[in-house]
Amino acid sequence: QVQLEESGGGWVQPGGSLKLSCGASGFILDYYQVGWFRQAPGKERELIACMPSIEGDTSYKDSVKGRFTVSKDTAKNTVYLQMSNLEPEDPALYYCATDCLWSVALYWGRGAQVIVSS
Repeated sequence: QVQLEESGGGWVQPGGSLKLSCGASGFILDYYQVGWFRQAPGKERELIACMPSIEGDTSYKDSVKGRFTVSKDTAKNTVYLQMSNLEPEDPALYYCATDCLWSVALYWGRGAQVIVSS
């Protein structure tokens, strides 16, 4: 079964950290660039990080640069989004997809909820 699934969401206080996982099954995630997106209530979905499929630097949206880091474990067919110093502006449903342009992504997950609140 072909599937992309996010996990690791939850509640954290401002300044806290969370690590999201994006696990693939039924295909090799390494063959694709991976985009991390988020959508807050009442707002449009936005790309926050783009990891290329080949060697190269991951690009980040300015608002998360220096706080969020994307990494991957090829053996586990999983990409991660480490989020640190979470801010009140970060709560959203976080998605991963097999492209950095959502409209052309072949696979995407259902999202992981991130809540930042004291």
